[in-house]
This record gives sequence, structure tokens and C-alpha cells, in this order.
Amino acid sequence: MSFCLIIVLLIPRRRSITLGLKQLSSDLKRYPQMKSISSCKPNFIPGIAAITTQSLLRIHHQAHANPLQSTLPPTQLDDFTAACYRRDLPAAMKALSFMQKHQIWADSVTYSELIKCCLARGAVQEGKLVHKHVFSAGYQPKTFLINTLINMYVKFNLLDEARELFNQMPERNVVSWTTMIAAFSNAGMKDEALMFLIFMLRNGVSPNMFTYSSVLQACSGLPSLRQIHCNITKVGSDSDVFVRSALIDNYSKWGELPNALTVFNEMKTRDLIVWNSVIGAFAQNSDGDEALNLFKRMKRCGFLADQATLTSVLRACTGLALLELGRQVHVHVLKYNRDLILSNALLDMYCKCGSMEDAKFEFTRMTRKDVISWSTMIIGLAQNGFSHEAIEMFQVMTNSGIKPNYVTILGVLFACSHAGLVDKGRSYFQSMEKVFGIKPGREHYGCMVDLLGRAGKLNEAVELVHNMEPEPDVVMWRTLLGACRIHRNMDLAAYAAKRVLDLDPDDPGTYILLSNIYVNSSRWEDAEQVRKIMRNNNVRKEPGCSWIEVDKKIHAFILRDNSHPNIDEIRRKLIHYVQRLREVGYVPDTSFVLQDVEGEQMEDPLLYHSEKLAIVYGLMALTKGKTVRIRKNLRICGDCHLFAKLLAQMEDRNIVIRDPIRYHHFQGGVCSCGDYW
Repeated sequence: MSFCLIIVLLIPRRRSITLGLKQLSSDLKRYPQMKSISSCKPNFIPGIAAITTQSLLRIHHQAHANPLQSTLPPTQLDDFTAACYRRDLPAAMKALSFMQKHQIWADSVTYSELIKCCLARGAVQEGKLVHKHVFSAGYQPKTFLINTLINMYVKFNLLDEARELFNQMPERNVVSWTTMIAAFSNAGMKDEALMFLIFMLRNGVSPNMFTYSSVLQACSGLPSLRQIHCNITKVGSDSDVFVRSALIDNYSKWGELPNALTVFNEMKTRDLIVWNSVIGAFAQNSDGDEALNLFKRMKRCGFLADQATLTSVLRACTGLALLELGRQVHVHVLKYNRDLILSNALLDMYCKCGSMEDAKFEFTRMTRKDVISWSTMIIGLAQNGFSHEAIEMFQVMTNSGIKPNYVTILGVLFACSHAGLVDKGRSYFQSMEKVFGIKPGREHYGCMVDLLGRAGKLNEAVELVHNMEPEPDVVMWRTLLGACRIHRNMDLAAYAAKRVLDLDPDDPGTYILLSNIYVNSSRWEDAEQVRKIMRNNNVRKEPGCSWIEVDKKIHAFILRDNSHPNIDEIRRKLIHYVQRLREVGYVPDTSFVLQDVEGEQMEDPLLYHSEKLAIVYGLMALTKGKTVRIRKNLRICGDCHLFAKLLAQMEDRNIVIRDPIRYHHFQGGVCSCGDYW
């Protein structure tokens, strides 16, 4: 054991150290056995420890001399100091009571050790007694000690007491102000945090990097963020890595990714923390392309990825549905003893890229699973069309003692909705608050409206919308409108469409959906009136787009876009496939030409829907036996669904199509959705 380390922790004055070390040297001469404690006989050790402790306490008292200590018996002060440093709270408080009775005080460093002990044990009342003692009988504690007390109250979540003590301070330094600003920021009291920054500047105290990092958390909007950024630049703190990292995080939080990238690019020196901040910012804001580009830049700069980096890169792959790239990232993940966050990100990537085999394999290999792990698998199974498996997994989860959360129940209701399990879905919805203590939110109501609407229970769906506690939003009414399309309920469709357009007048999907409902009911004048309103309001529908990853490159197909270098060959092959499919019974569903549910229409639209082009290119470019994975920006239409199902059977290939709602796995002439979507 090295006693020099203990002496350094006491932070004494140099002269006092010299005097104390002379005494310690004298003690060592008296006990030559102390030169090597490892060789001491057991019966010598207690005596050696006592001599050493006494010598160290003498050093401490000489270093932190207090004129008010003279009347305190040395043994009492020694006992108090020793108890504080060894974190013996009962002994320290007993000695403190004696000191309070005799109006005698120790030094600030010793009190700070006692306060640390109170924090470690959650001893609020004892901490308040220390506060009372150091302010009693006119004693004036140093700013350092008052800051320690303020921090104690903050850690105990007693902000009123912390603020009151702060207001009583005769002198405040940067630590005092920063402690209060950080406390307000962490407590969500954003206005208070910003106000304290203003007061701090008015009092002539210059903020440091910790101040700015804390106050940036309190920004309630872009105006305040930009003002603080200007102040940071003015005082020259923008060169600090932590401050710039906080700026990047805040700009990304408000969707200002160009500003976040500008802050990053202006940095002369970067560390891994900053790289992780900017990569995570773009990944979380659904800009996976830029996140991956930044990851490549980071690698070229010689930085090695850590778990936080890989988590963000996996999120980028998830958002872009890049399964092959995600698998390459998985290879890097294997180098680490990965934490639960990274494992869950990997699981989510496989689920959202439609590779449930890989997801199931990773899930079974996880030694530790939390509610996020289970919820990810339940939602992944539900979205990929394996609703019954999702519900079975939910039962296994609850039986294993894991309590579901808001998202878990949402996944279960989604599974019921897309499998037509009305009674089971209604049962889960009605019992979720009673059994699991989860109050239904807008998303849960949305799943129930979708479930009831698909099943043709439109009256019950409308009643649920009218009686729901959260105010129904545009998604809710749009879901009801979609159910009206399926069951051709004209009156309810017009009512739902009106409610959608009241909330979102520029929603093109609602106009198109209502127009096609009128067309399918031969109400031509009403359909034309809807289209006329669209033209007058300059409402344009989003074109259908599908893309596929081949040889680490993304190939996109858009309706009426002939820019792909192989478009002529793709079209010839598509016509060939359609002719072959007609021979086995394929008849194009022309109702989807007029229906135009997702924006692909006019003459021959069925033949050149973007997903058909992407599927054909996948069959041409990918090796035999490799799954064709398509991502689409709009909901797949019924004709393309039938085309993919029959083509997968004819070519003996697996085809996976991901649209904004769910995944369709086509294999052997059937789809995982069971033709219920």
C-alpha cells in the first residue's frame, strides 16, 4: 500500500506537507517494519495502521489550518476527519454533533467529504444538518463548500433549497452559476436556465464549456439556440469539442442538419465523440445517406468505430433498408462485447430490412433482453406479416415476467389489425390499462380503427373515433377513409374526407382516394369535382418510387422516368413476364387504374408501376436464389401485389416488398400478409 497516494488526495499546502512528512518519517524510524507492509507480521499491522493514520491526520490539519479548531480536543477532530474520509456516516455525524455543541468547525475539504458521503447514502436529513452546522454562529463557509452544498441539494432534487442557498451566497463563481443552470436544464426548467445565463453574464462571470453544454440543453427553439451560438462564438468557446458536440446535437434536434454539419466542418480538431454526434444526428433524422458518408469520412481520418458509432450506422442502414450494408456493419459488431443498445439496433435493422430469419437468430443469441428487445421482435413480426407469431411472442414475453410498454401493445394491436383478429384485438385494447397500466394513446386507437374498419365494422369504428380521449388526428380520419374505400361506403367516406381536409387541406392522397371511391360507384360528376378542386388548389400527388440494392448500389425506379440505363431491357423483360403470367391465369386488375390509390395512373399504368420495374430488374441482376428486396414510398396496389405473388411462384424466387405500412414476403404463390392488407 502506498501512503503517498493518500497524502496527495488531502491537497495540503507545501510547507505543511514538509512538516507532516518529517513526523511521518520519525514514525517510520520508530517502526522499521513499516517500510514494507507486505512483509509485516500480522501482529504489527494494527499498530502500524494507527501510527500512520495519526501522522496523516497531522499532515491534513497542518495543511487546512482553521483558527476555530484550537479549542477542539485533537482526538475529536481526528475522529471526525477520519470518519469523513472513510465514509463512516454515523461516526461522522456523532462527531459533528459534538462540534456543533461546542461551536467549532473543521475545514471545507473535510465537510465536502462528508457531503459526498451523504449523497452516496441518500442521507437528505444528515446533509441538511451539515448545512445548518457550517452556517451556525456566524461561521462563513468558503465558496467552494457552498457550491458543494448546492450540488448536494441538486442531486437530491431539492431545487428550491438549492436556489435559496444560491441566493444567499455573498460571492458566486462560474461553478455556482453552472451548477444551477445545469440543474434547471436537467429538470426541464428551460426558461429558468436561460434566465440564469443572462444574470450570470450581467454579473460579469464568464461561462465555461460546462455552462454552455448545460444551457444548450435548455434551448426551446431555434431563436434561442442561434443566440447562444452567437454568444459562444463571441467569447471564443466554439473551439471546445464538448460545446461543438452539444451544438451539433441541438441543431439536429430541431431538424437543422445543414447547420449541424456546418458546425462540424468548421472544427479544426475532432474526436470520436464529435464524429458520433454528427453521424447519430443524421441517422436519427432519417438522412441515412449523409450518415453513411460521414462514417466513411471518419474511417478515412483514421478513427476506429465504437459501439455508439455502429449503433448510428445500423440506424442509417435501417432507414434506407440496406440489408447487405447492414450485414457488413454486423461484421464490425462481432469485434465487440456489444451492449444491449447495439444488440437492439442490430435486431431492429434486420426486422426493418425484412430479414426475419436473421432477426430471429440474433434474438435467440442475445444473453440479455429488455422490453425494447421484445417489442422490436413483436413489431417486426407483425409488420412482416407474421401476426400470429407476434402474438405468441407477446405471450412468451409476459409469461417470462417482462412488463410490456406503450410500444409493445402497439405492436400487438398492429398484429391483430393486419390479421383480422377483431375479438383478440378488442380484448387487448380494452384490458391494456387494467392489466398492464398503459393508457391507450392515439396510436392504439388508430390500430383499433384500422382493425374495425378492415373487418367492415364501420359504425363501431366511427363510434370509437368520436369517443376517444385524445383528439382524433388526420391519420385517424384517413384510416377510416381507407376502410370506406374497401367497403364502398360513400356517405361515411365523404364525411371522413372532409375531416381529413379540414386538418390537412393539401393532402393529395385524400383527394385521390375520394375521387376513386366516386369512380368505383359511377359517380362521375363527384369524381370530376374532386379532381377540379385538386387542380385549383395546385395539389400534386407524390409519384410512386421503388428502389433496390444491387452490388452495393441503389437503383431507383419512378413512374414515367426513363433514366435507368437498362430501362429498355427491363421493359421488354416485364412484357415477357406479363405474357407468361397471363398463360397461368394472371388478369390485370384494371380497377386500380381508376383507383389510383398511390399515384400511378393514366394509360398503361399497371404495366409500368415502379415496383414491377424494380422486381424485374432484381430478377435480371441478382443471382439465382437470392431474395429480391424492394422498398417503395407508397402503399402497394392490388394488381402489383397479385403480379409479385404469381411471379415469385413462377420463377421460384423470394420477393420482399417494403411499403410505408408493412412488408410483403412473396414465396410459392402466397404472401405473408395473407392478402389482407
